[in-house]
Amino acid sequence: MKKILTILSFAAAITTYAQGRLIINNYTPYDFQGHVIAHGTTSPCYPRVVNNTIITVPADANTGNGNHLQYDNYRDQFGSSLYPMADWNVSTSPNNNSVVPWNDLGMIPGGTLSNTTKWGVAKFGMVYAGTNNNVVGFSANLALAGNACYASPDNFTTSNGLNSGEIFVITSGGTVTTYLQMY
Repeated sequence: MKKILTILSFAAAITTYAQGRLIINNYTPYDFQGHVIAHGTTSPCYPRVVNNTIITVPADANTGNGNHLQYDNYRDQFGSSLYPMADWNVSTSPNNNSVVPWNDLGMIPGGTLSNTTKWGVAKFGMVYAGTNNNVVGFSANLALAGNACYASPDNFTTSNGLNSGEIFVITSGGTVTTYLQMY
């Protein structure tokens, strides 16, 4: 009985920290450019995994038209996402950073990084479609509500009230999906 409880506790702990799926829906006429961060959920909030180059999700790219960004995990996204990330910046402490390719053994589903991090933060700015020209006032750092590692709001609205963004989690059928949505 002790072995069964130990195994169930371990499985629950892994599920608690499982990276989960990331989906970015961009419903705006602007391109999304930014970084997404998965991290440990307790202080000191390491390990941390961040896209190594800027992610661009074009205007009107969302699940409705099938053009959304979707990362099921660090490794497999390279072959399945419309916006693959070739390299990840991995930090295990403030002084230990390295660039890790998508196919590194450390990036496998069920591996240490996948099991000890979860998506939680986005840092982005919107640009006019097809350019690198910033949409003034449409940039933010967003973090999941209750995020103990990053003190950013989980939603925002531009000062003119025309655009907004939000980050949240939905769990369905045992799959945890973090959504980042731009309107």
